[in-house]
Amino acid sequence: MNDKARAFDQESFLNSLTHKPGVYRMVDGEGAVIYVGKARDLKKRVSSYFGSKAHHPKTMALMAQTRDVQITVTGSEKEALLLELNLIKEHQPYFNVLLRDGKGYPYIHVSTDKEFPAFEFHRGARNTGGRFLGPYPNAAAVRQILTHVQKLFRVRPCDETFFANRARPCLQHQIKRCTAPCVGLIDTEDYVRNVKHAVLFLEGRDASVVDELADRMDRASESKQYELAAQLRDQIAAIKSLQAKQSITDEKHIDTDALAVFGEGGSWAVVAVMIRGGRVLGSRSFFPHSNAEHGADEVMRAFISQHYFSGPVPREILVNALPDDAAVLEETLGARNSSKVSIRVNVRGSRRGWVEMAEANAREALLMKLAGRATVDRQLQELADALELGAAPARIECFDISHTAGDQTVASCVVFGSEGPVKADYRRFNIKDVEAGDDYGAIAQAIRRRYTRVKNGEAPVPDLILVDGGKGQLSAAARELDELEFDGPVLAAVAKGPERRPGKETIHVHGARRELQLPSDSPALHVIQQIRDEAHRFAITAHRQRRGKSRQQSPLEGIPGIGPKKRRELLRFFGGLQGVRRAGVSDLKKVPGISPGLAEKIYDRFHDGS
Repeated sequence: MNDKARAFDQESFLNSLTHKPGVYRMVDGEGAVIYVGKARDLKKRVSSYFGSKAHHPKTMALMAQTRDVQITVTGSEKEALLLELNLIKEHQPYFNVLLRDGKGYPYIHVSTDKEFPAFEFHRGARNTGGRFLGPYPNAAAVRQILTHVQKLFRVRPCDETFFANRARPCLQHQIKRCTAPCVGLIDTEDYVRNVKHAVLFLEGRDASVVDELADRMDRASESKQYELAAQLRDQIAAIKSLQAKQSITDEKHIDTDALAVFGEGGSWAVVAVMIRGGRVLGSRSFFPHSNAEHGADEVMRAFISQHYFSGPVPREILVNALPDDAAVLEETLGARNSSKVSIRVNVRGSRRGWVEMAEANAREALLMKLAGRATVDRQLQELADALELGAAPARIECFDISHTAGDQTVASCVVFGSEGPVKADYRRFNIKDVEAGDDYGAIAQAIRRRYTRVKNGEAPVPDLILVDGGKGQLSAAARELDELEFDGPVLAAVAKGPERRPGKETIHVHGARRELQLPSDSPALHVIQQIRDEAHRFAITAHRQRRGKSRQQSPLEGIPGIGPKKRRELLRFFGGLQGVRRAGVSDLKKVPGISPGLAEKIYDRFHDGS
């Protein structure tokens, strides 16, 4: 690549442009990149900004702020596309269409690296052992499918800690959703066959599963294994019943996404309908952000490049607006996917139905979002008036504390903006070195940790800070902010009303002479309640996760010399963890594989000897 930056002298600049492919960057007077674009022919594309195209409102607004244009020549248009994407990610230009980062797609993780693989919900990096099936549009779709898989194939859903420490079958076995490999009620060969069938089912290859089961049923019947034959017959019937409910809309079984873009009032929605194994799994909505006018084809192009270059790529992408460089997108995505990728418009048959479904959902999603935004704007303005903020707060942060009798204390920090919750900015704090049940100390620690980072520039400064509680919590938070010399945001506490009745809350504003009680029908109170309740929900969720993780940790784990097999043997020998806890050293030595030294270590672990 050849990188060159030029002073913005229009005539000499245009004369120096090459007809090669590349990327151009518009730079404002402060040196910020405000727009990034790519071109097959740099001279032709960039010159258009100074010709008739310059009369378009979007171009006029862009060029009014442009003080320099920087050019990078690339070897191909494909190379230019990749560079453009990286520069957009780096600079987040004001005039580009930007796709906000959100949660990644969920997957089903099959731990095929284990003797008895589990089928689990997974979201995040796919860098562990085993197989990942998906992606799926949302968590609800994954959980529904996992329920079907458990009912049909009775594969285990539990994590390794739970699996390794079972002494008897769990509830999943009792309700016929697991074959209890944890206690040896199924051999490895039969369980692995169930796993194979479950994977085929998830891949949409139901017919192969039914054929194999039918063959086994016939052989079982011929050998007079009538009970097994009846079980297989019922399993086949269950699969066929589910097939009837989940109509197969495509027999080609090509992974397909149907995309539709819909815009109104300068706002856009993109909906992706996901089709895997011939089945419509569901849809997911996205709301690209832009500060300039764009056409539907431009928004679609920005979505495809930013979404699929950082996530899984289907073999087929159906669209309701075709980007002008669809061929380059196909080539680049195909190279990334190691297989051909097609982007198609004006499709027919069932594929047209998928696109129409995406269009209807995109329209509905955007109209609902716009209605919600108008409501939030009104609520925030009412809140500003009630608290005398001067202007509607653009960013609100709210804190809450959750614990069980002072144990496993967690503080939550949730963030709200002009469009509602900003979940990517939520934070939780595991509270340490604070006396059990000391909510004031917990709030103080959370405030100190949060705003030390904000003061260091690691997060935006909020306009309003709320804490769940009364004057005590307010004073604790105020002391920490004073010590940090953190000025600017208004600080307030939200105290629950008598008997915790909604609508009776009291607002304590730091520095104000009087308490504030808003009418129960006040939009300002409603937004405070919404933020407070979300902070409460997030704190409880975080606390339960921390508490659950602590409970799942077996006391036998971490003892040198005790691995999964010996843990399982101990639990079987004594009938469970309580039996191990009650056992003396002489009893522990009777367990196969447990030496006298190991028995001492186990005894000490349960009797404060370690």
